[in-house]
Amino acid sequence: MARGRLITIEGLDGAGKSTLASALAGGLAARGASVELLREPGGVAVSERIRDLVKDPRLEVSPRAEALLYAAARAQLVQERIEPLLEEGTVVLLDRFIDSSLAYQGAGRALGVEEVRAINLFATGLLVPDRTLLLRITPAQGRARQHERALEPDRLEREGEDFFAAIAAAYEQLARAEPQRIRAIDATLAPAQVLELALAALDGLGLPGDPGN
Repeated sequence: MARGRLITIEGLDGAGKSTLASALAGGLAARGASVELLREPGGVAVSERIRDLVKDPRLEVSPRAEALLYAAARAQLVQERIEPLLEEGTVVLLDRFIDSSLAYQGAGRALGVEEVRAINLFATGLLVPDRTLLLRITPAQGRARQHERALEPDRLEREGEDFFAAIAAAYEQLARAEPQRIRAIDATLAPAQVLELALAALDGLGLPGDPGN
C-alpha cells in the first residue's frame, strides 16, 4: 500500500484555514481519496488538553514554555494519529503544523525560527508535509474577520499588531525558502475560489483526480 500524504494548511488567525480544511476534505473525498481531517494543537486527548492550556487567556505562559507545549502536542498527535494514518495510505489534512510554530513562536515570540524548528523536528520524528497551503491575508484583514465572528479572542489572538506583522513576514519568508512545498493562496478570494486554487496546488502528489496520474 502506498504511503498517504500529509497536507497542512497555514496562515494568520482569520485567514479561513478551518473553512478551507473542511471544504478540501470534502473535495478530496469526492475524488475518491481516503481523507482524515485533524487540527492543531489537538486531534487526540493529550493534545486537546494542551490546546486548552495554550489558548487560555487567564494564563501567563512564557514564550519558551509555549513553544514546548505546542511541540509536545504535536509529538503526541504524530505518534498517535498522523503516522498510523499515513501508513494506511490515508490523506491527512492538518489545520496547522510546524510552520505555525516557526512563525508564531520563532518569529512572533522572537525565539528564533531555526531554534523552534529543531525542537519540532525532534517532536515529529523529522516528519515534513508533502504540501503546505499558505492562506495569505494581512493582519488587519485577519483581525476584521475575527471581529465579524464575534468570538472571545484566545490568549494568542489578544496580542498586538507587531506580533502578527512578524508572523506574516515569517510566513512569507518560509514560502520563499520552500516554493515546492509551500503554495500561497490569496485568502481574500471567495471560498469557492480558494478551494479551487487549493485543489490545483495539490497537483503532483499522486492523489485521486491528479492530472499527473
